[in-house]
Amino acid sequence: MEKSKGKPNKEPFPGAYFLGLAITLGLLLVVVAVGAGLSPALSGFLVALMLGLTVNPKYAIGFLCAGVFAALMGFAGQEPQVAWGGLGLILASLLVWRFVKG
Repeated sequence: MEKSKGKPNKEPFPGAYFLGLAITLGLLLVVVAVGAGLSPALSGFLVALMLGLTVNPKYAIGFLCAGVFAALMGFAGQEPQVAWGGLGLILASLLVWRFVKG
């Protein structure tokens, strides 16, 4: 019987996934620090915009719908962070959908 070959390692270099985790956690801490230091409306917009730009283009329409829902509910409920965050997510989704080839 032939031995089945193991799956090839898809990691580009040893420790790449741990480095990616460290970078991701560092960026998350920066986003939290920026969001905590600004007004609710501005922090909601910037955080949603920054995170929305990381969306896979095939999911951009779903995030666009979520942004519309968040903006409508935020403005209706007088929650500026949610409302402006929804607008940031809408803008990010449109940018991803338009300019990123997926």
